[in-house]
Amino acid sequence: MEKNVIQVHEKLPFWESLPLSLQHLFAMFGSTVLVPVLFGVDPGTILLMNGIGTLIYIFITKGKIPAYLGSSFAFISPVFVVLGRYSGLEGYSYALGGFFAVGVILVIIGLIIKAVGTGWLDLIFPPAAMGAIVAVIGLELIPTAAQMAGFIAPADATTDWAMDPKTVTVSLLTLAITIVCWVTLRGFLKIIPILIGIISGYIIAFFAGLVDFTTVKEASFIALPTFYSIKFNWSDILAIIPAALVLVPEHIGHTMVTGNIVGKDLTKDPGLDRSFLGNGISTILSSLVGSTPNTTYGENIGVLAITKVYSTWIIGGAAVIAIFLSFFGKFAALISSIPTAVMGGISLLLFGMIAVSGLRTLVEAKVDYDKSRNLILTCVVLVVGLSGATIQLGSVPLKGMGLATIVAIILSLFFKLLDVLKLSNEK
Repeated sequence: MEKNVIQVHEKLPFWESLPLSLQHLFAMFGSTVLVPVLFGVDPGTILLMNGIGTLIYIFITKGKIPAYLGSSFAFISPVFVVLGRYSGLEGYSYALGGFFAVGVILVIIGLIIKAVGTGWLDLIFPPAAMGAIVAVIGLELIPTAAQMAGFIAPADATTDWAMDPKTVTVSLLTLAITIVCWVTLRGFLKIIPILIGIISGYIIAFFAGLVDFTTVKEASFIALPTFYSIKFNWSDILAIIPAALVLVPEHIGHTMVTGNIVGKDLTKDPGLDRSFLGNGISTILSSLVGSTPNTTYGENIGVLAITKVYSTWIIGGAAVIAIFLSFFGKFAALISSIPTAVMGGISLLLFGMIAVSGLRTLVEAKVDYDKSRNLILTCVVLVVGLSGATIQLGSVPLKGMGLATIVAIILSLFFKLLDVLKLSNEK
């Protein structure tokens, strides 16, 4: 085993665990808080239930999958549709009914997988497809990181948008410091390059005038999370359920890439069924108190790949800190004051590492590209996943990794059918 790897079951001393858990907290914080901000609800509620949900997930998966559950972006479009039908927070209450239904669907999928096993995964996700899907997970997020870093215009930018030298400089310096720390530091410091990069970037951003302490000053020291009532309406539930089609392949992909990183087949031990059950039960409980659906986070997978610290104790520590933050407004506001430029520089590295993990899958599986089916599978998955091709399912756009996964399944089954009918010209 490679030296300096901290495996899933290993427990580190508290003072070593704390900064490692903070790395995961910083990695997920921006995206997790952004979702409730867009919906106009209390971020503290989401932090609380994401932390609790992650602990539930770790418990159900027997502490064998180092995954943090954060707010899913897949629900932004359908929730906006539901919110538009009502005034005030009533729309969000009906959206919670849809979240509950999605949680039930995830639980049902987990139970089905428990009954039929995971042998079908090898059939629908051969290495040529799986490696490409994992690569797409990272590559489709790269433009988002580039926007955060100030290199390209955001989607809502005006025609006179221009690159901000301060933003780009801060993001590049953050990225450079993180890389230098990663490849030069030794011992314990070697496994916290992200934390060092974020802190260094924050200091640089402060002197560049990019840090705004207004929210920190206005935040209360103690702020109890807000709980929202749940309501059910079939039309609203049906508007949100299609997002599960995005969540399911995303969950499978994240579980597989995490398994590749830690060097274990997590779909078999503890099992993909337990992973779906953990995600589903977490989402159900979250919906009952007013929180958004949970999903495994690519940002945290990137942290695993860089640090080689796979301990679920560290993930659990991040979850406990998130629960703590949900009650302490100033601390949460301080973390949320980290400039986008800083997280953009870090995200370029995190998302890039996920993409490289996909390429690593292709290399380690020794995929034979002399076989046309392997070439086609990898090619089509990359093209569909990165082209921006979109299929609209009601109010939910199916694109990127979700659409690429479905296309990969169809192609893999087609090639298998050719084998059964003995129509393939490849052995």
